[in-house]
Amino acid sequence: MARRPLPRILSKDGAQLARTQLARSRELARTAADSATDVLHPLITLSRGLRRLALAGRRRWADTPKDRRGPLLFLVACLVLVVVLAPYGPLLAVVTVMAAAGWQGRDRTPRAPEGPDESQTERLQALYEALVPYFSVPEDPAPLYAHGGEWHKAVPTHEFDDAGRVAHLVLRYPAYFPDGESEARARIERVLTAKAGRGREYRFGWDEEGNQLTVTALAPLPPDIVAQRFVTAPGETVLGFTDPDEVQRTLPLSYGEEQLDVPPVVWRTGTRSTEPHLLAVGQPGSGTSTLLRSLALQALRCGDVLIVDGGGTGEYACLTGRDGVLAVECALPGALASLEWAAQETERRLVAINLARQAGDPPPADTRRPLWVLLDRPSVFAHLAEVDGREDPQALLRVPLRHGRAANVTVVVAEHFDGADALSDAVRQHTRARVCLGPTTERQVESVLGAAPPTTPPAQVPPGRGYARLGQGPVHRLQVPRTPDPYDDATSDADRGAVLDLLPPRREAVRAPEPIDLTKPATAQQPVAAE
Repeated sequence: MARRPLPRILSKDGAQLARTQLARSRELARTAADSATDVLHPLITLSRGLRRLALAGRRRWADTPKDRRGPLLFLVACLVLVVVLAPYGPLLAVVTVMAAAGWQGRDRTPRAPEGPDESQTERLQALYEALVPYFSVPEDPAPLYAHGGEWHKAVPTHEFDDAGRVAHLVLRYPAYFPDGESEARARIERVLTAKAGRGREYRFGWDEEGNQLTVTALAPLPPDIVAQRFVTAPGETVLGFTDPDEVQRTLPLSYGEEQLDVPPVVWRTGTRSTEPHLLAVGQPGSGTSTLLRSLALQALRCGDVLIVDGGGTGEYACLTGRDGVLAVECALPGALASLEWAAQETERRLVAINLARQAGDPPPADTRRPLWVLLDRPSVFAHLAEVDGREDPQALLRVPLRHGRAANVTVVVAEHFDGADALSDAVRQHTRARVCLGPTTERQVESVLGAAPPTTPPAQVPPGRGYARLGQGPVHRLQVPRTPDPYDDATSDADRGAVLDLLPPRREAVRAPEPIDLTKPATAQQPVAAE
């Protein structure tokens, strides 16, 4: 008898194909159910009406006193006899009962009002009037926007949320409006933000070919996703989470007691990455250290980490002495020594990889293991080095930044806006992955990411909230996973436990050999018997 093969574990492509087929099957089943409902709608209506008529008759019979039930039965029998004896009586009776059943079985749910109500109409009219000075000129013979005009022509699509505020708008504007100028766009966006409702984030989509502007109110990103083990491939790192319509991928997360799929912002590192290094800039308390802790915990799964803390606040003390953590330096001499070793290690890896390729062998195993260099606030070390007359630590990052991609070395630099001017040209040039966190202006975001943010700034910015851009790609809204310092007293027990569970075990301390006792042991003197 032939053996049956064991079922295989689905690969990533197989799992994606299975999910696609399952979604397609669900869509087909839903379409079939909708078609069947449309075809059987008259029968469903008649059956519902007959059931209601039967319930009404039963209720009438129950409400009738017992002394009147006999005459009622006699009256019903007489009516049945008349219907049977009358010409076409049974047919007319069936038609009458079906008509009554159809009337009783109709859908009685109140229909949603078509069009906006009075308050929504006033809001749309006010928004229309506010745009008149920007979308009209005196020379226009038939202006689309005019004082006292109708907003229906300029607003073909509109949606409101449950609170009565604008959730989605599609505005038409005249072709002579300079939609290619950033200042003109910014004026319109400021007016719409004020009229549509402050305190929310809006995304503006300018269709220059169709002369249409789409305004969408965005839901806030979830700020309470704690650090956990993300389902990623080797070389992939999760920077945070963004809007569902911005990326084509989701990650399963243990979000409290529920299992949710959240769209991530995935940063790919390694020898095939086009953005091998990252720069994160933000305000104090914006979450740059949280981002570095999150990256360190993910990198320690299959690599080594070297941390240089310029702030000196002990944000990374929980990583000291852990497996895979080469060093956590907070002083200038240690930082210089560690970064010098990182530069030499990068050169050593390059030489080893080159020799292996010349011999036709695969790269050595120690060169394939990723090495992460995390540098927090290098401007502090730059100032101290200038005072002491030493070399700027950022100068030692030139080799890892320039050749880190080939040597499987990744450099992450975090800095505050007040010290961003002290960043070296090598850091600015080679860090193509950018993150901007905290309450910022549009100019600050553009100076860091190289592009303006796609949304308006939020009213309240939680820690870890900002924008991310990988290379020349689009700008994404970003929410960094909550990864606080577990040794901080303000950290909750749940967050502390989540971070401690991700930390690798501590390295066993090498015990110093016990000193050899060279003293002669004292022996008990026994009395010697006299001969």
